[in-house]
Amino acid sequence: MTQTLLVKNATVLVTMDDLRREIADGGLFIRNGFIEQVGKSDELPQTADEVLDLSGHVVMPGLINTHHHFYQTLTRAVPAAQDANLFNWLKTLYPIWARMTPEDIFISTQTALAELALSGCTTASDHLYLFPNGSRLDDEIEAARPLGLRIHASRGSMSLGESKGGLPPDSVVDSEEAILRDSQRLIQSYHDPKPGSMVQIVLAPCSPFSVTGELMRESARLARQYGVHLHTHLAETQDEEVFCQQKFGYRPVGYMEALEWVGNDVWFAHAVHVNPTEIQVFSHSGCGVAHCPSSNMRLASGIAPVMNYLQAGVKVGLGVDGSASNDGSHMLAEARQAMLLARLGAGLAGASLSQEAAPPLMTARQALELATRGGAAVLGRSDIGSLEVGKCADFVAINLNRLDYAGALHDPVAAIVFCQPRPVDYTVVHGRLIVRKGELQTIDLMRQIEVHNQRARRLLSS
Repeated sequence: MTQTLLVKNATVLVTMDDLRREIADGGLFIRNGFIEQVGKSDELPQTADEVLDLSGHVVMPGLINTHHHFYQTLTRAVPAAQDANLFNWLKTLYPIWARMTPEDIFISTQTALAELALSGCTTASDHLYLFPNGSRLDDEIEAARPLGLRIHASRGSMSLGESKGGLPPDSVVDSEEAILRDSQRLIQSYHDPKPGSMVQIVLAPCSPFSVTGELMRESARLARQYGVHLHTHLAETQDEEVFCQQKFGYRPVGYMEALEWVGNDVWFAHAVHVNPTEIQVFSHSGCGVAHCPSSNMRLASGIAPVMNYLQAGVKVGLGVDGSASNDGSHMLAEARQAMLLARLGAGLAGASLSQEAAPPLMTARQALELATRGGAAVLGRSDIGSLEVGKCADFVAINLNRLDYAGALHDPVAAIVFCQPRPVDYTVVHGRLIVRKGELQTIDLMRQIEVHNQRARRLLSS
């Protein structure tokens, strides 16, 4: 049966289309999960199976999260890991994560997706790279279904344990044969490349310090055989830079080139310590970057050269990163953080320059573009990221009639980035209301919190 949805009377409809149109008194007409018409409310059909009157709201494309570790919602603010840099943070948490069960993967996935939905996210890429005690990526995929968000489920992996010169303990690594066999199974079982797909599989060896070069090469070969994307952490810290030079004889980006891990089908998380020549490698090869500003600050990793990436034409999206290195999963907050951190970087770089010569400041609209169009480009999707005819009906709406935006309505679009981020009022994925009037519609949130906290206590008390 045909299902139609009419969205009307938005104060501003932010399309993020090629012209970056912002339509006053805008709306959408949606049929079977896809956008059929975009325009002013009086130009659209006046009836539908469901009508949303979004007077007083900003409506914009759903936010796209390009890097996360859902399972880490179980280990937020762990005391021993609160004040550590990346390598020490990981060494503290690896033994705790080794206690996880399939039930832990399931409940943490739902918690992370609930948070994301309430913050305006409609598509999330997750990087699950350890599978203790019978855990599988299937646990995450099944947990995501009732939440209603699109996921790019990354089959991560670690094969280089401490005994072989890697960072993770041997207890959380797997054999490369098993990793590749399971990667192929997951692609064949779950990957859906069609427009509007709810699940796509990504192959994602964890990092240069936790897998071998051979696994990287074989993962790339398998991914390209099936036409799926590739993802890994890269150039996150100076420690990683030293590790790669000492162990492989390359800087991190050069190591990726040597492994044939560059191209339109590859995106890297973080990419903080990347020089101008390496930025051109990303630009010319089509590699994308998942920028994770909160995590980079939390772990004192540095400031990624995001404005330089954009000026070079590199695809950049946003990631909240793991909830143990951000301690939250709020996409709108991440957009604000990206803008503020880029401005800090510009201020530091231009401290001795004239105002005319100083680097440009990231704007609120650029930050929103990273979270929408940018994320879609990084994930290789042309069906999401903007509100246009033929694209998926993934959008969010934010009520401007609240204290947080009082005095900021001179520019409502900028206000939702400059002002303190709040939960969104509506999140819609493929025409389905996931959040309505600020309330999650798909799971019992209070019960979710209770069970999640029980699982988290067990992990740290084992």
